[in-house]
Amino acid sequence: MFRALLLSLILLFSGIQTYAQSTFSISGIVRDQKETLPGAAIYVSGYKIATQTDNNGKFILANLKPGNYDILVQMVGYLPFSRNIIISDKSIQVDFLLKDNPVMLNEVVIRVDPNRQKYINQFKNYFIGKSPNAKLCKILNPNVLRVDFDVTKSLLTVKTDEFLIVENKALGYRIKYMLDYFEYNSRTNIIYYSGKPFFEELKASNAKKKKYIELREIAYYGSAQHFFKSLYRGKSKEEGFIINKIIQIPNPNRAPDSVINKNIFALKHPPEKAGIRKNAGKIDTSLMAYWMKQLELPKTIDKFINAEVLPDTLVNYYNRDLKYLNYTNALCVMYTKERESTEYTNFGFWVFRPLYIPDYQLSIAKLTDGAIRFYENGGILDARSLLYEGFWAYEKVADMVPMDYIPLVKRPALP
Repeated sequence: MFRALLLSLILLFSGIQTYAQSTFSISGIVRDQKETLPGAAIYVSGYKIATQTDNNGKFILANLKPGNYDILVQMVGYLPFSRNIIISDKSIQVDFLLKDNPVMLNEVVIRVDPNRQKYINQFKNYFIGKSPNAKLCKILNPNVLRVDFDVTKSLLTVKTDEFLIVENKALGYRIKYMLDYFEYNSRTNIIYYSGKPFFEELKASNAKKKKYIELREIAYYGSAQHFFKSLYRGKSKEEGFIINKIIQIPNPNRAPDSVINKNIFALKHPPEKAGIRKNAGKIDTSLMAYWMKQLELPKTIDKFINAEVLPDTLVNYYNRDLKYLNYTNALCVMYTKERESTEYTNFGFWVFRPLYIPDYQLSIAKLTDGAIRFYENGGILDARSLLYEGFWAYEKVADMVPMDYIPLVKRPALP
């Protein structure tokens, strides 16, 4: 019995030692072309983890779990810097080389654009969002944004070489956002943006902090981050998510291309009328309008598949830190513990649903470029490979919480 007890204790202590060794660090030196840089700020994107370099330009970020991290570096007079670092089974040591910021060193001539404010407002709507939380968000330094609108492509692009600073007085965060890219196509209404955010807590009274916590939990629950985090752990259904598929079928209200083109050609080339003088036949404008309308109709429409998709058949292992999804058509993800709000339905991001589906928060996820890989914390590695419609398209930076956010209260099922 003593030997059995001793063996149990050895196993227990071995487990404790393994657990203690399961966190690692990222350390190194920040320098420019000439010397090391003391006082440089080091951030972990998506988290509230930060430090700064000491008098010798050295830094350390400790207690990091295995995973994928974007490390951000900022210092006055230098361009913001980021590097992706993967921690698997050991600590990482790396040096960062900063480049001078030419904007800080040289006088910049700013071209006056009469449409700049209009483009900035569009950027705010599609980057910050238009949810109730967005009303309490403010971009503190919009002057760092470079906007461009390509008329031929109907494409708005926004770039910056600085951290974009967003103050979110709804959730109580000050976000430093390194914007990788932002594109909005007004012709297709497709929005792409990606970046690396760092979260800081806003100072607040206890009553205000309580309100922050309440709104943070609402923002987190049902979000794409919540879904992928629960999917990684195999608990998406337990957490309130139901997955269905949406497939595309031929549009029954649209004639085949061959029929449409044949009728349009016939209408454009009517037979000549007989008479003393040959006269070209008149085009039937109402009939032409009908067939042109047929031509504009989508060739396919979405069809909701009632059979539920089992998460186990959807998720695959990529490596020890990543899982991946690869599917055809589109996924329809319903979060059954919250209903869609009036603000959401009024904004125009809502998607068609069968009449028998309750007004749960409904989102559609379409793959644009092969499989997507995701982490245990719900982060997506291939952000541009996934296109959202519905509720997840409605939620933007104003409804974003850190990747290590843990809600205090478990969300109960709706009655």
